[in-house]
Amino acid sequence: MSLRQINIVIDGATGRLGTTQHLKALLAIRAEGGVPLANGDRLMPEPVLLGRNPEKLDALAAASGGLRWSLDRDACLADKAINIYFDATATGGRPERLATAIAASKHVYTEKPLAETLEQALSLARQAKEAGVKSGVVQDKLFLPGLKKLRKLYDSGYFGRVLSVRLDFGWWVFDGEFQTSQRPSWNYQRATGGGLILDMFAHWRYVFDRLLGPIEAVSCREMTAQPRRIDEAGKPYDVDVEDHAFAIFELEGGALAQVSSSWASRVKRDDLLQIQIDGTKGSAVCGMHHCFIQPLVATPRPFFDPERPQIAVFDDDWQEMPTLDPFKNSYREGWELFLRHVAEDGPFPSPLLEGAKGVQLAEACHQSHRERRWIDLETLTV
Repeated sequence: MSLRQINIVIDGATGRLGTTQHLKALLAIRAEGGVPLANGDRLMPEPVLLGRNPEKLDALAAASGGLRWSLDRDACLADKAINIYFDATATGGRPERLATAIAASKHVYTEKPLAETLEQALSLARQAKEAGVKSGVVQDKLFLPGLKKLRKLYDSGYFGRVLSVRLDFGWWVFDGEFQTSQRPSWNYQRATGGGLILDMFAHWRYVFDRLLGPIEAVSCREMTAQPRRIDEAGKPYDVDVEDHAFAIFELEGGALAQVSSSWASRVKRDDLLQIQIDGTKGSAVCGMHHCFIQPLVATPRPFFDPERPQIAVFDDDWQEMPTLDPFKNSYREGWELFLRHVAEDGPFPSPLLEGAKGVQLAEACHQSHRERRWIDLETLTV
């Protein structure tokens, strides 16, 4: 057995996702001796932190065991020892950054959304293919325990014929006046790649395609619930993107999915993300960690009485699925797959073309809203 090092530039390392998820995942892999490979070797990731604030970078590097850091993206990409470029920065400008990394013969891994337009996304997928570099888009929700349990139900045939899906997601994001906002201001501005649909429907595309059923067509309505917000410097600004969206997806086979996504909705459910699937043989409701089932044989007969309140406690009629498999951080699972993909050509489910599908869905939702009609999703190729 030998230890092989692989050098990874994390662009946007001091941002929320860069620090709390991706760097954390890579440090956990390092702490356990690297990623085991098929030939018995172990692959040790060596992060290089890239950003704009030297004080933050220096502090993060020191807190992470003395990592290298840089303010110079071009120098990092010119360094032949760097194997992977990872983009965890704001969506705006991502296509240009990724294209530059591909041209420098770096393997590229990126947060979603891949780009702001489908044309940009497909161009990146073509560039990566022509350059012969490995590429991938983060699809962290697939590795959450609740969604893994949901996948097991599908694979077992538990649902029978799926009739409908309902996905509810979101929470109240403060506008910055009463309380500090939980999301950065760039999320709310078109010029920097903001907008709830571009951000969140990238998740919904891969969740449906991989777990719930491929999306064939979409109908969508969107709105801006909070048109005025306060940025990180305390200055007010106008919101020019949507923060509230409601869609219906037509799935392969004819089932319909109701999808509610909002950054202006107060939560009264078990989790920030909740998915319900109803089928002829049973139903399931999952959040990010838990999954509850109600098979046909255990389905109650509810009643309605206009003269007295409902006495049934419907939650009591559901059974929670046990957690049988060990859980890893969902971002870490994605990293391990991508690192094996680069090192030994292991399978990887989300190349840049899959990221382009998320952008395609976002564009179709916006088109549906503008034209007030259903939009079909065409098959994408590069």
